[in-house]
Amino acid sequence: MALDLFGFSIGRATKGQSVESTPDSVKSVVTPDEYDGSYMFETGGILGTYVDFSGAVRDENALIQQYRGIALYPEVDIAIEDICNDAIVMGSDRKPVKISLDGVNLSESIKNKIYNEFDYVLRLLDFHKKAYDIFRRWYVDSKLYYQIVIDSDDPLKGIQELRPIDPTKIKKVRKVMKKKDNFAQKTTTMIDGIEEYFIYINKDKDTSYPTANSGVKLTNDSVVYVNSGQVDANSKRVVGYLQKAIRPVNMLRQIEDAVVVYRISRAPERRIFYIDVGNLPKQKAEQYLREIMQRYRTKMIYDQNTGQIQDSRNHMSMLEDYWLPRREGGRGTEISTLSGGQNLGQMDDVEYLLRKVYNALNVPITRMLPDNGFNMGRAAEITRDEVKFYKYIERLRYRFGNLFLDALRVQCILKGILTEDDWNEISPKIEMVFNRDSYFTELKENEILTNRLQMISQIQPLIGQYFSLNYVKTNILRMTEEDIMKMDQEIQNEMQNQQLMPPETDPEGIQG
Repeated sequence: MALDLFGFSIGRATKGQSVESTPDSVKSVVTPDEYDGSYMFETGGILGTYVDFSGAVRDENALIQQYRGIALYPEVDIAIEDICNDAIVMGSDRKPVKISLDGVNLSESIKNKIYNEFDYVLRLLDFHKKAYDIFRRWYVDSKLYYQIVIDSDDPLKGIQELRPIDPTKIKKVRKVMKKKDNFAQKTTTMIDGIEEYFIYINKDKDTSYPTANSGVKLTNDSVVYVNSGQVDANSKRVVGYLQKAIRPVNMLRQIEDAVVVYRISRAPERRIFYIDVGNLPKQKAEQYLREIMQRYRTKMIYDQNTGQIQDSRNHMSMLEDYWLPRREGGRGTEISTLSGGQNLGQMDDVEYLLRKVYNALNVPITRMLPDNGFNMGRAAEITRDEVKFYKYIERLRYRFGNLFLDALRVQCILKGILTEDDWNEISPKIEMVFNRDSYFTELKENEILTNRLQMISQIQPLIGQYFSLNYVKTNILRMTEEDIMKMDQEIQNEMQNQQLMPPETDPEGIQG
């Protein structure tokens, strides 16, 4: 059974393999549309449709290569580094990510087993050392694939290896099977079943583009797959977080190249030579002008290493001087100078496109400014852009957390800890908790607590008259019933141990 779920097959799948049949009581004519980047095939019915799989794969692979190309651009690389550093916070004594089962209705023994298996999944991924690299690869490529490798002789051992797969070599396919049915007294095509699987094509050996029936067919449960969650509405194709930055990055490259050419061509000063040719005929005047040009442009040097005389003329067309003949009656030979380009230090167009790149990546534009340091003051001084960026990072973490959930699901089912139905029931209640920046979190929590204590000091005279202690604890301090009971118990224990003075002996005379 485990091999059927987590194995693979070559070529066309057998009938009923990895197929979800639609119950007879549940009928629909609408094709299910899950925005996960799958390539859709429809079979059966009156007319069979075919999706250009090879063309779609070619376009998607080119898009991934484009993402990887712009990620190497210095400004984009800096922005990606800011995103990855904020999303993955490494600590000396804390895990980059952990799992929370507080909202799951399971026994403590089952929870401890799930915690242990989650730590095992992190060790398989070597996440403590490769967390930054894994997250960056997912962010740039927009997709992340891992093959689940198990022991076929003893599947109860669980996952033996999570082997990464290049997203350009594997694609997810969803085949929708249809059949004719008498629906609403009319013969129409109904959805009969859905088959999902992955096609792996090793392009190092097979240079041809894949088709629907080529390559190695991996079952849906044998691959851990997580994508960006962003889908192009027209092509129904999963796009990456760098999709919005493609156009501004290309424009920035062109502007920078144009600026470099302009600086080189306009920066140097050039001279104009007015050569007096007298009454010489036109041909002799031109010959005389060329001789003058060669005389002053040619520079012969002696190479002491080789003992040879070399011509060191420098052919730079954009830096050429101007040689103009002047007839008799003029002012004779004259040399004037053309000044170089003016306002070469203006970079408004470059800075404008750079701001567009940062805006496309949802990175605060203030991080681009070199004189803008990190503010270690009050949390209230944090800009609105930083708050928006923090929420954006939280959305990325939530999406990236599906990587651990998919692997944990397979591990718990193989180990017999949970069934498929049990996992489907508790999975919405599982929370992924990523390690956060310690200083920023501490700063925010301290300021929130300070504001609450200030509010309590203001309503202190009204406690017992208009407000109760329970109201203050619940609505101002935001304490839960469990927190209140725990705090009251700790206060009672500290009073018994004489670690805390009773309210009646308090020097301030303030009653609790």
